[in-house]
This record gives sequence, C-alpha cells and structure tokens, in this order.
Amino acid sequence: MLWEALTLQLGYNATLVAIGATLLGVSAGVTGTFLFLRKRALVSDAISHATLPGVCLAFMVLVAFGGDGRNLIGLLAGSAMSAWIGLLCMNWLTRHTRLAEDAAIGAVLSVFFGFGIVLLTVIQTMGVGRQAGLEGFLLGSTAGMLWADALVIAIGGAATLVLVMIIRRPMTMVAFDPEFAAARGLPVHRIDLAMMGLVMAVTVVGLKIVGLILIVALLIIPPVTARFWTDRSDRVVLIAGLAGGLAGYLGAALSALAPNLPTGPIIVLVSFGFFALSLLLAPVRGVLAAVLRHLRFQRRVHIRQGLLALAQGQKIYEPLTIRLLRRAGAVRADGVATEAGKSRAAKALRDEKRWEIVRADQAHEATAALYNGLRDIETVLTQDQIAEIDRRIGGPQEVTP
Repeated sequence: MLWEALTLQLGYNATLVAIGATLLGVSAGVTGTFLFLRKRALVSDAISHATLPGVCLAFMVLVAFGGDGRNLIGLLAGSAMSAWIGLLCMNWLTRHTRLAEDAAIGAVLSVFFGFGIVLLTVIQTMGVGRQAGLEGFLLGSTAGMLWADALVIAIGGAATLVLVMIIRRPMTMVAFDPEFAAARGLPVHRIDLAMMGLVMAVTVVGLKIVGLILIVALLIIPPVTARFWTDRSDRVVLIAGLAGGLAGYLGAALSALAPNLPTGPIIVLVSFGFFALSLLLAPVRGVLAAVLRHLRFQRRVHIRQGLLALAQGQKIYEPLTIRLLRRAGAVRADGVATEAGKSRAAKALRDEKRWEIVRADQAHEATAALYNGLRDIETVLTQDQIAEIDRRIGGPQEVTP
C-alpha cells in the first residue's frame, strides 16, 4: 500500500494532489529562503491570514453574479488581492508610523483574519454558503480536486519558481546586506516588495492544499532545515526547495493511504520530520555534532591538564583524566609517567611558558588572542619566533618520574 502511494498508483486524485503538493513544496521552500535570510519570517504569517477576506469576498461576488462560487481561479484571485492589500498596509505602517514591524504584522494579521471570520459567518447564512466548503481554505482540502485545480496550482508554483530564479541575485543581496545593496544602486524597497509578492503568490497557490494557517510552515520550515546543512545561500535555496518538494510529495502520498488523513497537516508534519532530523544529525550545526565536539573538547582539556600535572610532579586524582592518559600511553596502570608521557608533559609545560611570553608581549597581541589553553603554539608562530622565545625562557626542564 505504501509503495503504491509513493509510486502514484492510488488513483487519479491522489496523483494530482501529489504533483501539486510537490511543486508547491519546491516553490515554497525556495521562496521562503529569502524571507528567512531577510529575517522577516513572520511576514508570511500576516500575508497568509490576510487572504481569508479575499476568499470570502470573491465567493460572494461570484455568487452575486450568478457564477460558481467555488471557482478556484476566482477565489485565488480574490485572496491575492486581499493579501496584497494587507501587505501594502503592513508596509505603510512600518514606513510611516512608529510601529515596529512585529507590531504592524500583528495588527494586519488580526484585523484581516477577524474580518475574514466575520465574512465566513455571513456566508454560512447564505443559501449556497453551507455547501461552499470555504472552511477548507483554513487548513487545506484536497478531496475532490479537479484537473483544472491541480493545473492552476502547478502553473502558479512553477511560475513563482521561475520568477525567484530570475531575481534571486538582487534578493540575496538585499537579504544579507540591504545597505550595501542600496549603495550599489539596487531599489531595496522594490526588491522587498517583490520578495513579499512572491511569498504572497506561494501563499495563494497553497491555499487549496495546505490552507492559509499551515502555508506559513511550508514557507519557513524547509529554509530552516536547509540552514543546518550549509552556510552558502545558493545551497540553502537548493536544499530548501528539495526539502519542501519531498515534504509535499511524501505528505500527499501518506495522506492518500487513509481517506480521513488531511493532506496539509501531514505535509507540515513530514516537513517537521526533516527539520528534526537536520537538527539532530546535521554534520556541523546539529545537536549530535555539537555533543561530539563538546566531548572531544572535554577530552583534550583533561589530557592537557593531566600532562601539565605530570610535568609539575603533581598527583592526578580525576579518574577520567587518568583513563585518558593511560589510553594515550602517557601513564602506566600505577599512574607513573611513561617515557612518551614525560616527553609530552615537558612539551605541554614548555608550551605554557611560551604562551606566557607571547601573551605578555604586545608585539604578539594578535597571536595572543588565539590562546585557548589547548592550541599548539606551532600553528600560530614560525620556528624562528619559537626559537627566540625559547632563548628567553632558557633550557627545557625534565620531568621527574
């Protein structure tokens, strides 16, 4: 059953949903990357909630003119207009009042969503309102999706992706350093609006599949997931698109296994699964990598302190230090230093004295800043410089057994 779902063999509707969700995931991951890098992730929340009044008003207008109130193109057009108005309101509040951006986001989000809920309640009292199914735009609804609906979603997602690729360089520059972008002559305000417009487009396209509440997760979670794996912006964009596409595909496939499983929430949960795996297993930024780095650092500190204790003839009481020194061949089972241990201990003590000279000499101020108690001095000074410091220290001291 699972294999049939993954290979798109569960029927026409399931295939349409999987293809549409995959394209939506790719476009949302790529577009959301620039929003994430610009540190304006919550803007997507305001845009998504601002779509609800547009959906409701579009339905009422279509019904008033005798049309099908559930026409997807009309509903998406209405949501796009409403989201754009919300975006302009938020932009105006940020630029022309003393409100911070987070306050402007909160104001637009709450007012537009509240207005949308009121309109949704009014629609429920209409004769055709109960069969409208507009509640599906809150959390997504893919049941009964038609070919035309899937085509609209696929074309919208692909077009958004193409536009992102066309203007990704100026958006990347604005996301990282808007002042430098302005100095280069780039219209930062217009690029910001274009970025928000692309986010709005993805939000509108994704209303049918994941809904206006959960589309925010599909815009933000893939870029955050990608950020764990790389520091380069182009690779973040690529990995975010891949993570979003896989989340959309797997989520749609899993939801097809059981008729009562909602597609949108499953897609978000799969996306969160990728995030959790990245959080734990990413090679540099992951939790596991951080734990391993800490353990390696802890072992180095214990060995260093143990060697210094050997060099100064002090007794070592810490069991972990003794165990690590024995494993390194520096001490015997009875705690007495081996010849190799004596040599390493003498080297450690001499390095500490060398670092004392370096840290006291203002000529080596930049080098002294690199001192952390563990770094080999040979990695920051030349042999001639070390020889000069050794002449100032005097002859090496032997370690007594």
